[in-house]
Amino acid sequence: MRLTLGRWMIGAVVSLGLSGVALGQDEPVEPEAPETTEEEAEMEDTVYVLMKTSEGDITLALNNEKAPISVENFLQYAEDKGYDGTVFHRVISTFMIQGGGFEPDGTKRETRAPIKNEWKNGLSNTRYSIAMARLGGRADSATNQFFINVSDNAFLDQPRDGAGYAVFGEVVEGFETVETIKDVPTGQKQVRGGTMGDWPIAPVVIEEVRPLTEEEQAALLRRLEEGASSGG
Repeated sequence: MRLTLGRWMIGAVVSLGLSGVALGQDEPVEPEAPETTEEEAEMEDTVYVLMKTSEGDITLALNNEKAPISVENFLQYAEDKGYDGTVFHRVISTFMIQGGGFEPDGTKRETRAPIKNEWKNGLSNTRYSIAMARLGGRADSATNQFFINVSDNAFLDQPRDGAGYAVFGEVVEGFETVETIKDVPTGQKQVRGGTMGDWPIAPVVIEEVRPLTEEEQAALLRRLEEGASSGG
């Protein structure tokens, strides 16, 4: 997807640019599944993902209940290794860190079809939330690029160009990694089609994105519970 860099601008401040079967009458009826506990239901609605970067690890809790389209899209890119080897290509220390779409040399990664914008899902662009990047003026244009808010950016929840920006999860571990990335020195980068600003001078590479294993998730939940109980 070719675009003019200026179209990735939000207002005059920033860029956030850059997819049941009815049973017949004679079919056997499956036995009813046991009721799902509240805790189990919450687990099913949350997908925990590890993002390994050259600056450290970030663990994300993706909200599959409120943002199923965005979560499925993100996980598909992860499964296809579509994020591995990309960089955080736009870093603004008072705003957000954006990645997922470019390689270190400025080559743009191939994308699948854009997805529907889930900006009305009730989730907000608060600090450490993760949201889909898209083209300005085109609500349903998000593909592989995402951003992590490093400030409370409630203005992104508002339809400044007909729609807001869809949040689909949040950071639950690795806050120090996010803070490190947001403070890296940035400059300009020549890419196909023009020049991009706010590009880290030393590449901040996304080395791997994958769901946690069952063992990793269990350990994470224990840490989060211990942290909550201790007031951390």
